[in-house]
Amino acid sequence: MEPPAISCRMLDMSQDAGMFVVPQTIGSVLCCKCGVPMVPNAANMCVTCLRSEVDITEGLQKKVDLKHCPECDCYLQPPKTWIKAQLESKELLTICVKRLKNLNGARLIHAEFIWTEPHSKRIKVKLTVQKEVLNGAILEQSYVVEYHQQDQMCESCTRVAANPDQWVAAVQLRQHVSHRRTFFFLEQLILKHDAATRAIKIKQMDEGIDFFFGNRSHAVKFVEFVGKVAPVRSRHDKQLVSHDAKSNNYNYKYTFSVEISPICREDLICLPPKVAVSLGNLGPLVICTKVTNSIALLDPITLRHCFLDADQYWRSSFKSLLTSRQLVEYIVLDVEPVSSEVNVGGSKCVLADAQVARLSDFGKNDTIFSIRTHLGHLLNPGDYALGYDLYGANNNDIELDKYKGLVLPETILIKKSYEEKRQRKRGKPRPWKLKSLDMEVDNSRGRGDQEKANNEYEEFLRDLEENPELRFNMSLYRNRDYQPSEMASVTDGGDVPSVPLEELLADLDLSDEEMGDDGMRE
Repeated sequence: MEPPAISCRMLDMSQDAGMFVVPQTIGSVLCCKCGVPMVPNAANMCVTCLRSEVDITEGLQKKVDLKHCPECDCYLQPPKTWIKAQLESKELLTICVKRLKNLNGARLIHAEFIWTEPHSKRIKVKLTVQKEVLNGAILEQSYVVEYHQQDQMCESCTRVAANPDQWVAAVQLRQHVSHRRTFFFLEQLILKHDAATRAIKIKQMDEGIDFFFGNRSHAVKFVEFVGKVAPVRSRHDKQLVSHDAKSNNYNYKYTFSVEISPICREDLICLPPKVAVSLGNLGPLVICTKVTNSIALLDPITLRHCFLDADQYWRSSFKSLLTSRQLVEYIVLDVEPVSSEVNVGGSKCVLADAQVARLSDFGKNDTIFSIRTHLGHLLNPGDYALGYDLYGANNNDIELDKYKGLVLPETILIKKSYEEKRQRKRGKPRPWKLKSLDMEVDNSRGRGDQEKANNEYEEFLRDLEENPELRFNMSLYRNRDYQPSEMASVTDGGDVPSVPLEELLADLDLSDEEMGDDGMRE
C-alpha cells in the first residue's frame, strides 16, 4: 500500500494533467444490532448499541466518604495527611480522584466538579473514562461520583478544642526598637501570604509578637517565611514534656527565638570603619532606604548605594545613629539641582544644593543651613521636609567617635513633608482600609501607651500613601463606609499623596461572626 503522502502527490499530478480521477469514499457497514450505517469498528456495533451491551463503569465507585475538618477547612488524604482546600479547587479535585480505590482497568480522561449547594455536605465529580471492550474496541463513557462530606476534626484542631493553650511550638518575634512600625508592615505581609493560618494563638508582646502552633513543622515554615521578608537571626530550643519508656516516645515543646534587625527604613546610620571599607568606603553617614531580607543603604551626599544581606549585617551588627522619631521639620528656601535624575536601587534621586531652615526657628532667629540633598526631584522652594538636625544634636555614638576629623553635615533631609496639607483632611476617613491579625492585646496598658500605638499606626498609614513600594506586597481594601464629598478635591488639596482606586481590592461581604469587629482597620 502506498504511503498517504505519495498517494496525495500522485492525485495532484493526475488533476494537473487533466486525467479522470475516481473519488475515494469511506466505506460504511450496517450495525449488527440495529442496522444503522456506521464507520466500521472491531465490534461491528454502533456506539449506542455498544453502550447498551457493555457498561465500562460497572464496578466503579459511585459513592465515597470524605473526611472534612470544619475548623481549619482541611480534607483528609489517607492515612494521616490533612490538606487545606477550598470548594471546587484544584487541590480538592486531586483529593477526590485519589480517593477512588480502583478504576477496574479504565483510564481516566477528564474530571470536573458538578455544582452543589455548599451546605448540602455533598460534592459531585463528573469523571470521563476509557476502556477497551469487545474485540479491541475502545469505549469512552462519563459517570458521576458523589462524595459524602463527613465532619471530623483534625489532630491539631482537636488539641486546640481540648485545651487552647496546649501548643507544641512557639515563635517569639522580637525587634529591640522604640516603635512598632516594622510589625505593622510585617502583619500585612503575613496576611497577604497566609503565613499564620496554622497559628493556634497570636499574642502581642512588649517588643514583638508571639505565635503559637500545634505542630513544629508549622513553626519552622513560619520562621522561614519571616527570614525571606526581613533580616533576622534565629535560635531554637526544646523542653521535654513527657516520656513513654515502653514505646520510647518523647513529647517536646519547641521555642523559636527570632530577632529582627533594629535598622529601620529612614534611619540615619554611622557605619563602623570595617563595614564602610568592605562596602567600598561608603559613607560613613548613610540612610536606610528599604528593608526586606536585605538592608538598602544610600549615601545622600554622593548617591552611592549598596545592599547588606542578613548574614553580612549580623556578622558585624550596628545600630542607628538617629531614628525616625527624631525627625525635625524644615522649610525649603531654595533648591538648585546639581546632577540629572539617577535611578538608585529602583528609586529616583536627584542630587541638589538646598537652603533650609528649621520650622521652629521662624520668628526667633535667622539660622539658615546650606546642605546637599538627594531629594532634588521632589523639593521646591516653599515646601516642607523632614530631616535629622545634626547641628543641634548631641551624638554619643561609639562608631562616630572612631572617625577622627570627620565633618558632619548640619542637616540631612529624609523625605518631603505633607503635614500642613494633611491638617485639612484630619479626622476624615480614608477610602481604603487594612485587615489585621486576630491577636490578643494587653488592655491593661495606660492611656499614654494606647495613644502612642495609635499615632504610630497613623504614621504607618501615611507611609503607605506616600510610598508605592511599601504597599506593593500588601492587600488594601475599599472602605464601603467612605463617602467622597463633592468639595473634597477643592478643599483637601491635590498635592497630598493618596492610594489610587485601581490598587484597592473589593472587600468580601463576610458576616460579623467570621471577621469580627476588629477584622479591618482604617
